[in-house]
Amino acid sequence: MAKRNSSQFLLLLESRFGPFFLTQFLGALNDNLYKNALLAAVTYGTLKSSLALHSFNNLSALLFILPFFLFSAWAGQLADHREKSALIRHIKKLEILIMALAAVALLLDMAWILLLLLFLMGTQSALFGPVKYSIIPQHLSSDELVAGNGLVETGTFLAILLGTIAAGVISQWPAGNTWFALLFILLALLGYGASRKIPLAPATAAEIPIRFQPLRETWRTLIESRQDPRIFALL
Repeated sequence: MAKRNSSQFLLLLESRFGPFFLTQFLGALNDNLYKNALLAAVTYGTLKSSLALHSFNNLSALLFILPFFLFSAWAGQLADHREKSALIRHIKKLEILIMALAAVALLLDMAWILLLLLFLMGTQSALFGPVKYSIIPQHLSSDELVAGNGLVETGTFLAILLGTIAAGVISQWPAGNTWFALLFILLALLGYGASRKIPLAPATAAEIPIRFQPLRETWRTLIESRQDPRIFALL
């Protein structure tokens, strides 16, 4: 394990952290650009929906958050069971597919398809969440973990801010939906490119069984976490 840097920002220049940081940043940026682009498109009438604006907003929020409740426990098992850099690349390939479909649906004014793809984008993000945090301790020393986690959180909040601002600005442009479509695909491709540089991170529990039982596994995780007040307090 490399010696700790004098500045946490120097981690961004290292191959053991920089590509991972860029991968997660671009993914978070694409998530937030997509969510806010849908809302802006409906608000300004460049996307036609049979739902009222407030109903569309509420349904969008539900569809993006629901996969985290359904699939996070299973995603955690998957992250422990598989080599993490390869798993991240597979997740980023899924993002490319979803964003390509979203680009077509946006240009063809298919609001319900875009909502379905928002659910799939939430699913992709739910799959990425556990591996995002479990890979950091494998590439950073114990005294770098706070810095690494801090950079990841900073990148995530910056991506939320930039995605929100960019969606509002681009929605005002002529052919704004075309620009959105291009950006969705470009960000997904750049994220996949960055993910190819992430170093290997071997499975930490390859022997555990993978059970695709979303509700049961979520409930089991809540029960187990309740046994440790330090963990349960974070839920």
